[in-house]
Amino acid sequence: MKLPFKTDLSEKVAVITGGGGVICSEFARALAACGAKVALLDINESAAKAVADEIGKNAVALKCDCLDKADILRARDKVHEKFGKVNFLVNGAGGNNPRATTDNEYMTPDLTGVKDFFALEESGLRFVFDINITSAFLVTQVFAQDMVKTGGNIINISSMNAFAPLTKIPAYSAAKAGISNFTQWLAVHFAPCGIRCNAIAPGFFVTNQNRSLLFNADGTPTARTGKILAATPMRKFGEIDDLIGCLIWLADDGASGFVTGTVIPVDGGFSAYSGV
Repeated sequence: MKLPFKTDLSEKVAVITGGGGVICSEFARALAACGAKVALLDINESAAKAVADEIGKNAVALKCDCLDKADILRARDKVHEKFGKVNFLVNGAGGNNPRATTDNEYMTPDLTGVKDFFALEESGLRFVFDINITSAFLVTQVFAQDMVKTGGNIINISSMNAFAPLTKIPAYSAAKAGISNFTQWLAVHFAPCGIRCNAIAPGFFVTNQNRSLLFNADGTPTARTGKILAATPMRKFGEIDDLIGCLIWLADDGASGFVTGTVIPVDGGFSAYSGV
């Protein structure tokens, strides 16, 4: 992990959902490197534990189903026992699902053998909305209670899909647009309490969840990769390290204390490019 600059977060107790994932595990490392105590919540306990063990004494991994409020409350109790009250939250749990993904970018009548919009499963739609929006709602409900009287910082993970929907992934696009809107709502609602809420909207990064969409089995780029890079002025995928500077800036109340309700693209120019 490349730490572009360092700030003192030694007074922060941070909870990171999806802490065992590619992006949020790096977020946990970065916050801990700045002195924060970090609790990594993930339904995949072994993935979170591997990261927490690497960080050391200032980290704990907790198995948590972020769609089960009782389970989130149990996790909060454990964080309190280990580190005390929480004043920093990263809602990183999320993702897409093949059941809510079409094969075709454009609808073509009478095209057989293709999973089109009409073949998408309701269970896939509900899963994608739940893992992105419902999880952020429930987790914030639980942990923001620690912040109401003392202030705090909430960072949500949005996406390029929130600015303009990508083809093939209607549920994920709509869910991330919902996260951006929810971020703004939280920022207004909690402003009198001294709780800031912002979102980071990553551009295109290669992760375990999207690798099969970006690369063929033989490692060659898919046609979708070609389109992405053509629409990204910097002509490359992002590296996870590229997100760390934005995270630390938002984490530092002295640097971004008057910043709330924003959704910040870290995208190599993708959201600014019209295609001409």
